[in-house]
Amino acid sequence: MTFALRSTRRLYTHLSTSGFVQCRTIKKEHNLKNGGWERVIPAFRSVCGEDGVSLGEAVREQHGRDESVHRCRPPDVVVWPRSVEEVSALAKICHHHHLPIIPFGTGTGLEGGVGALKGGVCFSLRNMDRVLDLHQEDFDVSVEPGVTRKGLNSYLRDTGLWFPVDPGADASLCGMAATSASGTNAVRYGTMRENVLNLEVVLADGSIIHTAGRGRRPRKTSAGYNLTNLFVGSEGTLGVITKTTLRLYGVPEAMVSAVCTFPSVQAAVDSTVQVLQTGVPIARIEFLDDVMIDACNSFNSLSYPVAPTLFLEFHGTEKSLEEQVTVTEEITQANGGSDFSWARDAETRGRLWKARHDAWYAALALRPGCKAYSTDVCVPLSRLPQIIVETKEDLMLNRLTGPIAGHVGDGNFHCIMVMDPNDQGEVTRVHEFTERLARRALAMDGTCTGEHGVGLGKRALLREEMGPLAIEVMQGLKASLDPKNLMNPGKVL
Repeated sequence: MTFALRSTRRLYTHLSTSGFVQCRTIKKEHNLKNGGWERVIPAFRSVCGEDGVSLGEAVREQHGRDESVHRCRPPDVVVWPRSVEEVSALAKICHHHHLPIIPFGTGTGLEGGVGALKGGVCFSLRNMDRVLDLHQEDFDVSVEPGVTRKGLNSYLRDTGLWFPVDPGADASLCGMAATSASGTNAVRYGTMRENVLNLEVVLADGSIIHTAGRGRRPRKTSAGYNLTNLFVGSEGTLGVITKTTLRLYGVPEAMVSAVCTFPSVQAAVDSTVQVLQTGVPIARIEFLDDVMIDACNSFNSLSYPVAPTLFLEFHGTEKSLEEQVTVTEEITQANGGSDFSWARDAETRGRLWKARHDAWYAALALRPGCKAYSTDVCVPLSRLPQIIVETKEDLMLNRLTGPIAGHVGDGNFHCIMVMDPNDQGEVTRVHEFTERLARRALAMDGTCTGEHGVGLGKRALLREEMGPLAIEVMQGLKASLDPKNLMNPGKVL
């Protein structure tokens, strides 16, 4: 029996540090030659079964792309392990044969993190979908990488607990750890980095480590190096995360949401800063500019005023909500904000936040047939009005469509760039704009990525942000854990 693979693979030349790419087809040498695959594929099947290995072109292409603008980079093989032991065994085979390993969760990433730049083996982890070791009295749970955010909260529905980190997409929780994801609730509950207690990780050579010690789940520790946070945000370049232990929270007694419009971006952000300064434990405070709110109105059949807008949400007891809302209303009105438009029941709140999470699709609907690319920068709160105003001026000057939505409570915002991929002039302008935006954020003491990760497109920007010595330290860590450079090669560094 032979296992023929295509001898050509679509590869792409990077146009720039922003990650926009141009297609070309070149010859690719396989990692294995002279019948090597005939030995490796049976070894894979001996680990995870006949149905656990695929060479099909459609399957490989499905696992070679995410939600980003980066083109498909399919792996040579896709495998579906069912346990950490199988992941370890597969990794040992790949390590022996010098095959790259690309972890795959749900494919909802936004920076091209799952593309197989050098071919190799995609570890699709969806069959590892168990919720493990729920400790209700300790507010923690361990999950495998096939468990998604919504899946976990559905499992927790009758326990009085929930996991609040909400990036919008129903992403794999281990994938969220791998990219240090956050989202709309981060201002109250933190990002993945603050909510991961322990990780089980399979390294490139197949060895299994527990970053905080096997089975350990303390709420805090000062023991040794913080290996957990080394792997949170590593984007699959240091190992395969096969289990994560997460911090849980009690479901609030009451929740209420509101919408408030402002005469200017400055007024909206000033209100946000003042709300946080007064100690109001606001759960969500999201900013949408006039273009974005107009798009959301059209897409979701809403009728909010077309002006800079805040979406807010408060969690707590009924009595505490009254105080939170009173203080927040006083602040917003002092800054020229409108009266609050309330969403009190679960159904109305659901529609409100669905409109926020549908911002991507609302932006795409502005120009049917076009593609979208989401930028992701984060700056200190005090610099947020300046960077948003300068960004909007940049968009208008260069005739670009880029509605803005952001997690204003932590200084993170996105321009959803809608462009015609067949218009090379527009693609170039978008690429140049995204570079200017990232460097504008760096000049304001911010970061080139608040929550999407580095992936393919921001490697040069990461070097500018961190400096050469810090990058050398990262490269040293990578070389120590993965000396053959098999783990998701070509990403981050």
